[in-house]
Amino acid sequence: MSPVHVAVLAFDGVSLFHLTVPETVLGTSFASPGCPLYKIDYCAVTPGMVCTDTGLQIRVPDGLNALAQADLIIVPAWEDTEARAPDALTEALREAHSRGKLIVGLCLGAFVLGDAGLLDGRQATTHWVAREAFARRFPTTNFRPDVLYVADGNIVTSAGTVAAIDCCLNLVRERHGADAANRTARMLVTPPHRQGGQAQYIEQPVPHFPCESRLPGVLEWALEHLSESLTVDVLADVAHMSRRSFTRRFREATGTTLTKWLNAQRVVRAQQLLETTELPIEHIAHEVGFGTPLSMRQQFAAQLGTSPSDYRRTFCNTRRAGL
Repeated sequence: MSPVHVAVLAFDGVSLFHLTVPETVLGTSFASPGCPLYKIDYCAVTPGMVCTDTGLQIRVPDGLNALAQADLIIVPAWEDTEARAPDALTEALREAHSRGKLIVGLCLGAFVLGDAGLLDGRQATTHWVAREAFARRFPTTNFRPDVLYVADGNIVTSAGTVAAIDCCLNLVRERHGADAANRTARMLVTPPHRQGGQAQYIEQPVPHFPCESRLPGVLEWALEHLSESLTVDVLADVAHMSRRSFTRRFREATGTTLTKWLNAQRVVRAQQLLETTELPIEHIAHEVGFGTPLSMRQQFAAQLGTSPSDYRRTFCNTRRAGL
């Protein structure tokens, strides 16, 4: 299988972090040793030296013609929410979109997609600090200010900073499956999957454990026992904590409740089984701890906006198409 060709846009003032996220995440994804899943190139409106927001200069060899050759186009955070993207860029993005290319706007990169008219009537998000400016600039967009990332057709947008990593990991998951995304996440030492619908601003966006915390071991134990009935009392007992202490420390570390965390982990595990096995949905529902297919369908609808059957069908069709 040939690597997915990715074109990442560079421009003066570009966020160095967001410019390197695609290479950091997608460039770490391999089908097997020596077989990368993605080939990443950089392009600019005018090839040559580009100065990032840190003052570091990089040489960008390709112009916008690179967009026509790419399967996936990524626009990092735009430097100024009040500055309109150049016409040459917006025209190139519209042309790429008309050809069915997948186009991603990371953080304030959503403003560039909006300038190109690609967000009209679509769901989109951006960094929460720019939500008022975004809503004002693009009133015909179905703005989702509180999510980490959102896909609408072949347009994907993400919230700020670390959400760009979540977004890129989800690109790997959608195209190559949960196992590939989880391998990549392990290499990055980051949580493997945060649903796009998770709120942008929470106490702890990713788990944070004091060095003396017993919670990492407890959560690992929980993941190994998802098929069982896992309650606060059960996990508090495993952690050798009182119910009250466990509840407080769990929320401080994960930014959510045990029930929501378990439901999210069970959906992730169900996705893996739907992708990699032909087990009946009823069996999978029991295997991951939902108990019944109805309960699993409800969680898939709430978290993914689809059903287990449709998820399996979509994934299988994607694999057959070689995407």
